[in-house]
Amino acid sequence: MGTELKSPEKPPDDARRNRLLDAALGVFLRYGFRKTSMDQVARAADVSRQGLYLHFATKEDLFLATLQHSMEVSLRLASEGLSDVSLPLEERLVRGFDAWVGRYVGMLGADARDLSEVLSASGVQEVATRHETLFLEAVAKLLRASGLVAAYKSTGLTARQLTDTLYATARGLKYSSGTREAFVQGIGVAIRALCMPLGASR
Repeated sequence: MGTELKSPEKPPDDARRNRLLDAALGVFLRYGFRKTSMDQVARAADVSRQGLYLHFATKEDLFLATLQHSMEVSLRLASEGLSDVSLPLEERLVRGFDAWVGRYVGMLGADARDLSEVLSASGVQEVATRHETLFLEAVAKLLRASGLVAAYKSTGLTARQLTDTLYATARGLKYSSGTREAFVQGIGVAIRALCMPLGASR
């Protein structure tokens, strides 16, 4: 059974706009919100400052659009991993968590510490929560379909509780892993342990 993630409504795909957002993401991850300037983003995207302002009136608008774009890309990649029925359950889960949680591990610059503060702002948090909910629902759906929840029936654990446990582990690994590779190794161990009731990898 496939596990589909549906992203919130968004404007028609605009390749140029997406390239701007990809470039902006790299700059925000390196310098944080406060130290990032529109000039830096324009240079990274290889467009004029005026060209950037045609798409985004303020740095705040750019940041919110960048956040939403990065989450939509992460959801799409997570969906591809979780939905790939040719892969064993454990690998599907690793790919899903890597796409959603591990994708930017090791990429934050020293000046990007303020991003967590900016992410707690109400408008930004609403976007983040909406996408996070879609991801967690998809993981829980996959766990139910895999038979893993049935294997845990005697413990009384639900699909959402198993999902939340993996997610808490992934978030901890996000901050303790120095590289994306280390994150993947760590979440792989956690997923292997969780899937033990199903026996060897399918």
